[in-house]
Amino acid sequence: MNSDLNLADIRAFTVIAKQGSFTQAAEVLGCSRSHLSKQLSQLEHFLGVSLITRTTRAQRLTEQGQQFFEQCQAALETIDSAVASTVDNARHLQGQININCVGGVIGEEIVTALVNDFIALYPDISVNLDFSSQRVDLVVDEFDLVFRMGDLEDSGIVARKLMSIENMTMASPLYLERHGYPQHPKALKDHLCITGSIDHWLFEQESNPKNKVEVAIKGGFRCKNGRAMKASAQAGNGIVRLPKLYCPQELANGELVSVFEDWRVADTPFYLLYHKDRFQPARLKAFVSFATQNFMEYVQ
Repeated sequence: MNSDLNLADIRAFTVIAKQGSFTQAAEVLGCSRSHLSKQLSQLEHFLGVSLITRTTRAQRLTEQGQQFFEQCQAALETIDSAVASTVDNARHLQGQININCVGGVIGEEIVTALVNDFIALYPDISVNLDFSSQRVDLVVDEFDLVFRMGDLEDSGIVARKLMSIENMTMASPLYLERHGYPQHPKALKDHLCITGSIDHWLFEQESNPKNKVEVAIKGGFRCKNGRAMKASAQAGNGIVRLPKLYCPQELANGELVSVFEDWRVADTPFYLLYHKDRFQPARLKAFVSFATQNFMEYVQ
C-alpha cells in the first residue's frame, strides 16, 4: 500500500458506501458528518477520481467508486480476519513454543520431564525442545525460550533464575589411590583433569570465601557432555568438576568422592530466558509461569 494512503480514510469510505448516507455512517463510526466528508475528500484527492456522487438529497457510487468499494471491502475483511486470528492466538493457549536448553541431566531429565507435564496440561500447545550446545541468540535462532547456565550478558532479555547449581570437584577412589589427593587447588596442575568447555577452574575457600584461586587444568579427556565426563571420572581417568545433581548415586555409593574439604567451586546460576515483550503470547506466559513455579519439584 502507498505510504501516503490512509487506511482510516478507506475504511470510512466503505462504511459510507455500505450505509448509503453520511448521517448513518457517522453514527456507525462515532464521528461527525463533516469529519467523514473530509476523509472522503482526502481519499478522492489522493486517487484523483470521484468515488461518490452526492447531492443534498441522495448519494450514489460512481463507476470507479463501485469497483474501488468492492475491492476494498474484500481487503478489509481479510485484514479484520488477520487481526482476529492474531488476537485469538495471542490470548488462547495454543500454538508452538521453541525452546533451547542445555543437554545432559538438566535438559534430558529435568527440563524434559517439566515440558512433558506442561503439554499434558495444555494439549493444544506443542513444544520443540532443542539441545544444541552452542550459545544461541533468541532472535537470530528463532527460539521463544532458553534454559541457560552461567552468568548473563544480554540486558535486553528477561532472565528468571530457577536455581543455583552446586558444583563439586570429584574423582574415583581408584584415581586417588594411584595419584593421591591434591592438598590445594594449585596442585591440580600436577593431576589429570577431565574438562568440558572450561579449562580454568575458579575455587574459593570454605573457611575464608574471600580467598580465591584460579587454576589452569589439563588432562587426557575433554568432552562437553556431562554424562561422558562422569563416566571418564568413574573409570579413573582424572579429576572432574560437575554439578552435584549429576552424580547423586555415584556419590552415595562411593564411586566418586569429593577431592577437597576446604575448597569449593562457585555455584552456577540457572536461568529461563525470554524476550522483553509486553504482548507476550498466552502460551509463553503459561509456560514461564509453570516453569518458575514448579521447576524445583523436578530436581532430585
